[in-house]
Amino acid sequence: MNAFWSPSRRSFLSATAAAAMTTFTAPYSLAAGARVDRRAPAWDISEWINSDPGNVDSLSGKVIVIDFFQLWCPGCNKFSGPLLAHWQQKFADSIADGQLILMKIHTVFEGHSYQTVRRLKSYIREKKIDLPVGVDRHADGERLPETMRRYRTRGTPEIAIIDRDGIIQLQEFGYFEPEPVEAMIQSMLVPTRA
Repeated sequence: MNAFWSPSRRSFLSATAAAAMTTFTAPYSLAAGARVDRRAPAWDISEWINSDPGNVDSLSGKVIVIDFFQLWCPGCNKFSGPLLAHWQQKFADSIADGQLILMKIHTVFEGHSYQTVRRLKSYIREKKIDLPVGVDRHADGERLPETMRRYRTRGTPEIAIIDRDGIIQLQEFGYFEPEPVEAMIQSMLVPTRA
């Protein structure tokens, strides 16, 4: 067992994330934990912070992990944020050799006047996040941002895993057991033999 996900930490995180997830339920929401198996849509980002990783089409051949989050989301701060930081260390070699892209998309669907780009930049500095962070674009008059609509996310935190062919293999809302998902990511990083 991974020491980072000790039973006491896992219980605490599970209870905290379940109680604190920020949810928006849309009629088109995916079932949590569903193997999605559909083409990943392009994200629509108004601004990139730290770096611009490109878009899903330009990242063909790479495994992509997206953390859809909000800066004020307790589940994001207690679960998905630490999880991505852990994966950044665990998969450092695959990130360095360009096989794996970890990124975050700030997908604000509530508290628009509080969750500003200025506050997001302060949050990123405070949390020492060095991954690419995209600001999900809002169309005029729309409450839901564009990438959230395209990915049919149910709220925050939500993590999507896209394979080398640009297919969403997993999209999970809220807390989940990290180990099977880590194994899934690892299996996608192993080159296929012809």
